[in-house]
Amino acid sequence: MNIDFIRAHCMSLPHATEQVQWGDDLVFKIAGKMFAVVVLSPAKVVLSFKGTPEEFAELIERPGVIPAPYSARNFWVALETHDAIPPAELKQRLTRSYQLVFAKLPKRTQAELTAPAESKRTSPPPRTKTKRRRRRIARAPRA
Repeated sequence: MNIDFIRAHCMSLPHATEQVQWGDDLVFKIAGKMFAVVVLSPAKVVLSFKGTPEEFAELIERPGVIPAPYSARNFWVALETHDAIPPAELKQRLTRSYQLVFAKLPKRTQAELTAPAESKRTSPPPRTKTKRRRRRIARAPRA
């Protein structure tokens, strides 16, 4: 497993983006929310990703997998070496991290990301409360 392998898989996920942040970390995001971080320079960890509380507890029992610095409270784990998790399993874990982050997005954002391109262009803009209220006031009987 290497950075190209991780990048290829993460970028194959729908609407995933990548960004270099914090100087030397390659961050993969969905709708602006992180789901995986690859450290590009030599460091204590090489990759971090999100898991469920159960997955977190299971993974940190393995050699080479630790609670992620700064984000373990959100059930992120970090790999100390590239071979701490086999490649096939790592793909599944990264996909699961993506799914967990996607599930926490606002429902409207989820709908926008999953809607077909056609419906995005043809749907009218949502009405605001102020317009509805103005109409009600305008239709009220006059004294």
